[in-house]
Amino acid sequence: MSEVLSPAERFAAAKARAGKPHLASFRERLRFDLDPFQLAAASSLEAGKSVLVAAPTGAGKTVVAEFAAYLAMQDRSAKIFYTAPMKALSNQKFQEFTAEYGAEHVGLLTGDTNINSQGRIVVMTTEVLRNMLYADSDLLTDLAFVVMDEVHYLADRFRGAVWEEVIIHLPQSVRLVSLSATVSNAEEFGDWLQAVRGETDVIVSEDRPVPLEQHVLVSNKMLDLFDSSGLAATHRVNPELVRLAQFGGRNSSSRSAPGRRGGDRGRYHEHGRFDAGRMDRAGIVEMLGGKHLLPAIFFIFSRAGCDQAVRQVLRAGVRLTEAHEREEIRQIVDERCRTLRDEDLAVLGYWEWLEGLERGVAAHHAGMLPAFKEVVEELFQKKLVKAVFATETLALGINMPARTVVLEKLEKFNGEARVPITPGEYTQLTGRAGRRGIDVEGHSVIQWQQGLDPQAVASLASRRTYPLNSSFKPTYNMAVNLIDQFGRERTRLVLESSFAQFQADRAVVDLARKVRQQEESLAGYARSMTCHLGDFTEYSGIRRKLTDLERTNTDQLSRAQRDKRQRELTSLRKRLKSHPCHSCPEREQHARWAERWWRLTKQTDALSQQIASRTGAVARIFDRVTEVLLGLGYLVPKGSGQLEVGDSGQVLRRIYGERDLLVAESLRRGLWDRLDVPSLAALACALVFEPRRDEGLTDERYLPRGPFREALSETQDLWSRLDDLERDHRLPGSDPLAVGLCLAMWKWARGATLTEVLDEAEMAAGDFVRWTKQTVDLLDQLSLVADGPVGRTARLAMDAIRRGIVAYSSVA
Repeated sequence: MSEVLSPAERFAAAKARAGKPHLASFRERLRFDLDPFQLAAASSLEAGKSVLVAAPTGAGKTVVAEFAAYLAMQDRSAKIFYTAPMKALSNQKFQEFTAEYGAEHVGLLTGDTNINSQGRIVVMTTEVLRNMLYADSDLLTDLAFVVMDEVHYLADRFRGAVWEEVIIHLPQSVRLVSLSATVSNAEEFGDWLQAVRGETDVIVSEDRPVPLEQHVLVSNKMLDLFDSSGLAATHRVNPELVRLAQFGGRNSSSRSAPGRRGGDRGRYHEHGRFDAGRMDRAGIVEMLGGKHLLPAIFFIFSRAGCDQAVRQVLRAGVRLTEAHEREEIRQIVDERCRTLRDEDLAVLGYWEWLEGLERGVAAHHAGMLPAFKEVVEELFQKKLVKAVFATETLALGINMPARTVVLEKLEKFNGEARVPITPGEYTQLTGRAGRRGIDVEGHSVIQWQQGLDPQAVASLASRRTYPLNSSFKPTYNMAVNLIDQFGRERTRLVLESSFAQFQADRAVVDLARKVRQQEESLAGYARSMTCHLGDFTEYSGIRRKLTDLERTNTDQLSRAQRDKRQRELTSLRKRLKSHPCHSCPEREQHARWAERWWRLTKQTDALSQQIASRTGAVARIFDRVTEVLLGLGYLVPKGSGQLEVGDSGQVLRRIYGERDLLVAESLRRGLWDRLDVPSLAALACALVFEPRRDEGLTDERYLPRGPFREALSETQDLWSRLDDLERDHRLPGSDPLAVGLCLAMWKWARGATLTEVLDEAEMAAGDFVRWTKQTVDLLDQLSLVADGPVGRTARLAMDAIRRGIVAYSSVA
């Protein structure tokens, strides 16, 4: 039988046969040559290494991923998975790869979409890949590369752990292509990747593909943030701005003057004096248009502010499009929105939205219908929409570069208070300015406001402090999956390999990696010393004890001790000769392997003791999670300190989400067995819904009565008991169930109109769609893992709520 080659080895063999380097062939296909960082990363991939590429937004990191796909396609059976944090990004990459390699080779897996999962290039959300790894999916066969786009998402406190789980559990033969925004600790992150994934090159680029010109808009004049006289050192603040700051936004001799547009706009006087007024949004749009600085993105840190800004600009009569552009806009909107029901258009604000688009103006935020956001993105990319008012979520991932970025304020509400944006956030936001291949430079414009400190703005603009910090923590689902695969002790070692633990104690990762390597060697030694006559480990243990005892210096022993030693020697020699392995013709060959096994076992035990003696925060949390699961019967003692996953734990293995244990325990207790379709949909919604400050305030007296109210009450009681149990085990617990969307979801499942449901929820359409899709995700899990009535009801509930704009958004 011939030796089976790994994907990496097959690729190397194919390359050797091909003659011409793949990188040279790839470069010939491009319309442009590679930048130095792209060339370095691609060369590392061709050399068989993994890479971490950290570069500014718009620098062209995805070209590295495209080269990885090209490499995979040169091998007849190798596959590549491309993971992205958002479905919108996944859809975008799926379309690009399909155009390049053909629909027969490209697949898409996003939870609610399953297209050609057997493809050679499969685009997916990171959660889908994590679930594949835990299920040991057949789709992992022949996997050569995994691209982790926007890998800095592992700092996200809600979803970040998924990135680490994937990185840790991918087979070692898979090469990782990690693409990150510019982070200040890329080398540290790269060191961790090197520790857990093997040879990884870190390529960091600080160079923006398009230089950024930074300005401050004082009244109606744009001043450079930095001194552009040519006489000053780099990054020296413009002296004119410093003088203006001293006099509250005006020269010392200035006098107020009435502004235009209702006094909301200031005036720059012919003598060089500013008044303290702020130009309104319509005025800024017109000014940027006059300076040929459109298209522009205005970052406004509130959804209501974005919608309000569009209304203000439209009321002012701004029109940024010509007749032929308006015609193209209408055609695209008609095509993308043709399946929306006529009766839903008014509640979705369709006509106002369309008017804004036809005049070249739009909002972009999470409260919008996903289809509307995607249309805005498409029209902006086609240069048909010229001014977009967006929340900061637009800065993450989506391909929407602009000529100019405008920041009205340098602070935002973080859920508790108004806080200044960080240098990292500033870099992300202004990273949208400057379109590669179109603009000579990009422009950022900060609007003057009272108290603005130009020195602080300059510091914000020139620092690159965007550290990447792990948000990894063990969950109940993670614990049962890992223990089922590796056992408790091996799982602790796996968790010691997390980036969270690496940052807490970098040495532990190296030790844990060495232990894992030595365990693999130990397994090989154990196979080599296997004897067909008996247990050679036991036999070699007797030999070692006998050898150690024979070497004991007897000079210092008492007569009684010498007698005891002699009795032990006699007993051991008798046991040795009577052992089945003693008569094996290959005994001494086995013994040599056994000696290596014992020596390495001793070294491995010493390393494990070092790890145990360190303050392993992640492993301690895992131990507490394990104790909770043991107490509830999800894990069962197996003997010799080992654990195995019980029947209820097998259900928990397939439940993903913040409330995994509560869901599993509710199923086990049969709390939801009597629920009908609308009631199960409403209860599932309570488990996933996380209200904003102004949401989730529904009085429980108005919730559906009967079985729903009983099941909700029992689930809330169960949550309370589990919360107490978690806190008893020094775990953080969880928030109470949020019922604010339950009645709306119950009505939606019963066929209520969109108008009625949004009025009941007091929620934007985009938010309702997002929470409904998360409810569908949980119902989908229940349909697969729940026995009896709950599984059947969950399937019907999915169909009941995945209709109208929810179904449309799942396809879009």
